[in-house]
Amino acid sequence: MPVYFLPLFFLPFTFLLLTSVKMDLLSIIIIGIGLAMDCFAVSVSKGICAKKYFFWLTFRMALLFGFFQALMPLIGYLAGVSFAKQMISFDHWLAFGLLMLIGGKMVIEGFKTPDPECSKVSNPFKWVSLLSLALATSIDALATGIVFVPYPEMIWKAVAIIGFISFLFTFIGMYIGVHFGKRFHLKVEVIGGFILIGIGLKILFEHLYS
Repeated sequence: MPVYFLPLFFLPFTFLLLTSVKMDLLSIIIIGIGLAMDCFAVSVSKGICAKKYFFWLTFRMALLFGFFQALMPLIGYLAGVSFAKQMISFDHWLAFGLLMLIGGKMVIEGFKTPDPECSKVSNPFKWVSLLSLALATSIDALATGIVFVPYPEMIWKAVAIIGFISFLFTFIGMYIGVHFGKRFHLKVEVIGGFILIGIGLKILFEHLYS
């Protein structure tokens, strides 16, 4: 069976795990992993093009990716707090809808994303390139911040954990890209999308059947 279909097997196991917990530390870690898949995929492609592991350049990229992934949920949360009272009656549907949309978008883009064309990349670590990628990969995290509006006590933990996981996954992705190159074909964005879809289903079912 092609490796592209491997992520389909993760969905039932992810759902079983998520339905057994509330919005706690484990749920935040799982959300962080789902969001970090974009950073991971980009860093793998950067590693393929770089062909050599540069620690400090990778650290700079990981720091930028982690910072933006941590900042965006906080901005989304702060924007959502002003509407918290109006959202209280349908916050679970909002969280479900947002995570389904973000997860679905990641799944679709994961299957559509082509292999990187390294011949067009002169310097994969240019500041402009890294900043634009950090912003692009963190847009989904902006909407995810609204999910934490009903859980104000968790937001700072979420910001720190999401940022750290993205930082770590960027390092790992860069290493894999450099050392394994184009042999690495697993559609990690698809896995991340299914993880976020599972989180959305968990939140909805907890509110409907609590």
